[in-house]
Amino acid sequence: MGRKRKVEDQWLPPRVYRGKSAFEFRPTDGGCIRLCPLSASQRAVWRRYEEEMSTVEIRSGSFAHLAKDFLESKAFKDLSPRTRKDYLRYSEKVIPVFGKMSANGIKPVHIRQYMDKRGEQTEVQANREHSFMSKVFSWGYERGRVSVNPCLKVRKFTEESRTRYITDDEYLAVLNVARPLIRAAMEISYCCAARQGDVLNLTRDQLLEEGIFIKQGKTSKAQIKRWSDRLRSAIDTALSFQRVKNLKYVMAVETGEHLTGHKLRQWYREAKRDAEKNNPHLSFDFTFHDIKAKAISDYEGDKQKFSGHKTAAQVAVYDRKVEVSDTH
Repeated sequence: MGRKRKVEDQWLPPRVYRGKSAFEFRPTDGGCIRLCPLSASQRAVWRRYEEEMSTVEIRSGSFAHLAKDFLESKAFKDLSPRTRKDYLRYSEKVIPVFGKMSANGIKPVHIRQYMDKRGEQTEVQANREHSFMSKVFSWGYERGRVSVNPCLKVRKFTEESRTRYITDDEYLAVLNVARPLIRAAMEISYCCAARQGDVLNLTRDQLLEEGIFIKQGKTSKAQIKRWSDRLRSAIDTALSFQRVKNLKYVMAVETGEHLTGHKLRQWYREAKRDAEKNNPHLSFDFTFHDIKAKAISDYEGDKQKFSGHKTAAQVAVYDRKVEVSDTH
């Protein structure tokens, strides 16, 4: 049993003592951490103590510790920029729940409880956060940090793949009323089967003599999309719209600022609303991302090569045009 504290020190946090010139925190795993001067207020001492305790908890084999090390690892840095961005977003949901728990103490039942609770809000995001946790545990398992990956025995929610195919009439109805920059973005996406992020992040140095160099943000597949008259027209529209010379990005507003995803989606929604007014007989319940699916569905050659997907199964998700078969 430790020595009984003096009356004037009974307010001190656990394992905090008066040193020669400062209050000192001595964690159970050793060492001495200077908190603040002896002249500091009780509130300041407790605040610094709580800050250090959060660090100690991260060092003590918690899930937060494991996740932090994974997010700083080479394995994480080798992921595509899009995946890294997504994982960081998922970590902000998962770590506040599991962060202080021992990584080895997390069981499948804990993951299931989280999934069920999170699934009440959004099953899709619950599945994505499950994938992030599983990646962290797999990384830790391979390095002897945890004895098992508890996510492997927990089923995700069933997700239905999107089947929405944009017809030519629907596409043209939006294209005809959209702002010039949105028209360019739509056409680049369609011609190249490119995601929204790949269109927005297109830079001038990707415009080569042979075509447009695109390294897909999600799959990291690098391709040169050969020039066509339609694709050149789309790029010319985007560049002619700029009023500032020598900009880095192809997709930029008149002031020279890079077109953001938020602004693109806003203007795209405006175009769909205008198209709906002019074409009440058509439906416009599709997203910008569905343009990539239309591009792949409409392509008559090697769809896998055109799309840049690694497997035929991935292509099938985007190939949404209903097949017409012969009959007897």
